[in-house]
Amino acid sequence: MSVHGSSDQMLDSSAAVAVAAMSSGDMKAEDYARALLDRSRRLASLNAFRCLDAERVLEAARNRDLARMRGELCRKLHGLPIPIKDSVNTRELPTSQGTCSLVDFVPKQDAAIVSSLLGQGAIVMGKTNLHELSGGWTSQSAAFGQILNPYNKTRVPGGSSGGSAAAVASRMAPLAIAADTFGSIRVPASFCGVVGLRPGFGRYPNAGIMSLTLDKFDQVGPLVRDVKDLVLFDEAVTGDPPLPTRPLSSLRVGISPAYFLSGLDVDVERVTLDAIDRLRRGGATVVSVDMPDVIWDSLATVSVLISYESRLSVAAYLEEYETGVAFSELVRRLGPRMRALFEKSPPPHAEYLTALRKRDQVRAEVAQYFAALALDVVLFPSTRTYAVPLGDPMEVEIRGVRVSIFQALGRNIALGSLASLPCLVLPAGVSSCGLPIGLEFVAPSGRDRELMAAGSALQTALGTVPLPLTPVDRS
Repeated sequence: MSVHGSSDQMLDSSAAVAVAAMSSGDMKAEDYARALLDRSRRLASLNAFRCLDAERVLEAARNRDLARMRGELCRKLHGLPIPIKDSVNTRELPTSQGTCSLVDFVPKQDAAIVSSLLGQGAIVMGKTNLHELSGGWTSQSAAFGQILNPYNKTRVPGGSSGGSAAAVASRMAPLAIAADTFGSIRVPASFCGVVGLRPGFGRYPNAGIMSLTLDKFDQVGPLVRDVKDLVLFDEAVTGDPPLPTRPLSSLRVGISPAYFLSGLDVDVERVTLDAIDRLRRGGATVVSVDMPDVIWDSLATVSVLISYESRLSVAAYLEEYETGVAFSELVRRLGPRMRALFEKSPPPHAEYLTALRKRDQVRAEVAQYFAALALDVVLFPSTRTYAVPLGDPMEVEIRGVRVSIFQALGRNIALGSLASLPCLVLPAGVSSCGLPIGLEFVAPSGRDRELMAAGSALQTALGTVPLPLTPVDRS
């Protein structure tokens, strides 16, 4: 695919295609950056970016062009502007965590993931807006307001990485950095119709992010529109060469109906069942065997662990990175919902120890499940419903029944966090009102590269979801 031409061609291109064009000289990095920045300016009403220094981005792009013309080696992400979630430290831009008390905090060093990206020739495009303290799925911030879903401005983009997902979906950038403790990559990917990878814990460096657990769940990862860009990102960060792509006919796909496919919204169920049928018709072997009963405790177990550790982890970040903000001051200035969560007493220590044992049991039994059935992936909808209305609702309606937002959005995503499974979210269809619906594919722990190798065939089988028709596109 050539991107030498119109601005639309530049905006439509994948990260891999754009990098190849800039590395060969077929497209100037400065021209590409300008097209993305102009798109971001025209779609500012989505509130995807928390801060964006256009002149700094253009200067960096010009420097990439000059380096290429001098004959310097073009690295794997040459000239690629990448939006960075504002929970990830950047030394040239503030890192607010979406909260008032850290609005002006500028870290002394880049997060490890940012250093890796810059070392491969990427450019920090800006900081994307997020749910306050990464603590929710609706992407509300007391400091910076509500992020809007590019498909429908009356709906949330998912969270907490809503700004990164909105930026990728609306073609402000082909790749953005997000982070996931408990669905913060996967829910926005599903709600915004993009591809998201929550890697297994520890695959990418976490130094320089505000975690909500003590080395358990939190993991940075990419949001893209094409699985091939996940592979590019992974190779750039880890140095691991990609595995050969897997044909659909070689894949064994598991489904666990009792837990993952029950109580779904009508449209989510329709899209999921249609996707399963497509995979079968495409040659994949679909195995329907329910996961062990222990996974029914996943949601509660994740909740206990995060509730117990989040105060400790946030306080440790504030001190380690010399923010100058005390934990008590941060909590005092939080929005009402987040303040109530942090002021609530943590679970008893005995309950926390029980949750740790349960986590180990879930990991062991899920590993046995994958091995016994020789499964490559297990498939399910990331969430039980699609993008919910704006605000921070406590409940949603599914099939005429009021369901807590915690159950509606958290039930299916809990297992990936708890069992440290690599998780790939792919757009699979749209609701009757035109909102995207994503499916999650989880692989055994440690099989991130194998999951990405299968991703292109899975994405092809599921088909494409139309890009959002933004006000700019309608004009």
